[in-house]
Amino acid sequence: MLSFSKKAGYGLIAMTYLAHLGNQEVASAREIAERFGIPASLLMNVLKELAVAGCVASVRGSHGGYKLARSPDQIDLANLVTALDGPIRLAECIQHRPDAKDHACKVMDRCPIVDPVHRVQRKLNDFLKAVTLADILQPAQIEAD
Repeated sequence: MLSFSKKAGYGLIAMTYLAHLGNQEVASAREIAERFGIPASLLMNVLKELAVAGCVASVRGSHGGYKLARSPDQIDLANLVTALDGPIRLAECIQHRPDAKDHACKVMDRCPIVDPVHRVQRKLNDFLKAVTLADILQPAQIEAD
């Protein structure tokens, strides 16, 4: 099953919270953790990783915390998930090119789905790059029957 890890989910929660703050406002990891019932130590690590990836900025001092490093429309889901979980892969063979000889998958040379899986992987990557934090912040549109 394809799903976000807890780290990615917590990162997305923190990012949406930070996006709702004013430009000059910051929030501490502890504040966010308490508000959403997230383990504080895990969220602190998540926010550090997001800072390294350039998604959030750390503000030091007695009134320090975190804020978005860029506007929500400049932060894509692929960057956020990759920063926390590493490369997104649908299958083990995704980390290798189909023509590579040093792949980990034992059946890749005879696999009838290697090319379609790689096509789906490219489409998934393209989709996640196209979805921004700004898109996630938009309220859901419910169609009337």
